[in-house]
Amino acid sequence: MKAIDNKELILALEELEKEKGIKKSYIIESIETALVTAYKRNFDALENVRVDIDKNTGATHIYAIKDIMENANDEATEITLEEAHKINRDLNIGDTVEVEIVPKDFGRIAAQTAKQVIVQKLREVERDLIFDEYSERKGEIVSGIIQKADKNIVIVDLGRIEGIMLSKEQIPTERYKVNDKIKAYIMEVERGLKGAPQVMISRSQPDFVRKLLEFEIPEIYEGLIEIKSISRDPGSRSKVAVYSPDPNIDPVGSCVGSKGVRIQNVINELNDEKIDVIEWDADPSIYIASALLPAQILAVDIKEEEKFAKVIVPDDQLSLAIGKSGQNARLAAKLTNWKIDIKSESQFREILEKQQSNETETSENT
Repeated sequence: MKAIDNKELILALEELEKEKGIKKSYIIESIETALVTAYKRNFDALENVRVDIDKNTGATHIYAIKDIMENANDEATEITLEEAHKINRDLNIGDTVEVEIVPKDFGRIAAQTAKQVIVQKLREVERDLIFDEYSERKGEIVSGIIQKADKNIVIVDLGRIEGIMLSKEQIPTERYKVNDKIKAYIMEVERGLKGAPQVMISRSQPDFVRKLLEFEIPEIYEGLIEIKSISRDPGSRSKVAVYSPDPNIDPVGSCVGSKGVRIQNVINELNDEKIDVIEWDADPSIYIASALLPAQILAVDIKEEEKFAKVIVPDDQLSLAIGKSGQNARLAAKLTNWKIDIKSESQFREILEKQQSNETETSENT
């Protein structure tokens, strides 16, 4: 029986192997599997078939696998010993034999199937390349054009792929519009439906602020200044603790820049989100006092084991230290990773007086 010939297929696969790195043998195996399905679907065939493609010539052979029986009752799956011996004299009853078949018009079906498999494999390779590329870019900032925007999800065209920004990763005070250009932080790269890569992006993460600062401030990018911690209420306020081991470098001044130019570029990108840059200190009492800026601090009493700090401020600084809806105190606690209890000077005196009064009563009673 004459096999289906396709030398062009092999040449095309060899070219793909050079250009895309897809192994020729891998695609051939996939085409063989797909051709078995295509044969059974197009010819309503009941045979158990095997397809073999010559890796050098592209010749396609289709074999029906049949059981050798004394009396062959099912022509699709059985063959007599007499017929089997025409193929191989060494075969016996109970063995199986492969009988080559060439169905009419199967060459056209084979060509279509091969094309579909190649296109599918190219898509898979392209998806894998994009997945690998963006996995390596995790933690970077990307720019793109908004394709879709609503309160639940924003889709951003990043070029080769779309970025997905869920509602919790959006800045609450921002309004996103189709065709607007925005920057975002790559949080995660995942496999979606059918293995398609999904790039999850964010504008609300503290690390988005970190990467913006790295971009704007060379000393941070070069490692001369280290960002120790960031706390953030997206769209409202961020606190950033910075440190430099070099005594000749002013970490806060370097980040703010002359007349605030450096930090203003970051603020502009965040649509006027306030950014407090404070100097990190190994002494927790100094660090906590700095974290509560712009409030003035009178004293900080710390309990190291509990990571608890009691902070005393002037009466007129209490509301500033706590902040609107407790924001300043909350961000300071998150920044330092300490529990902070803020009292005004008057409140502290009242507590002391009450304690002294209780102690006096106790001593009199005893």
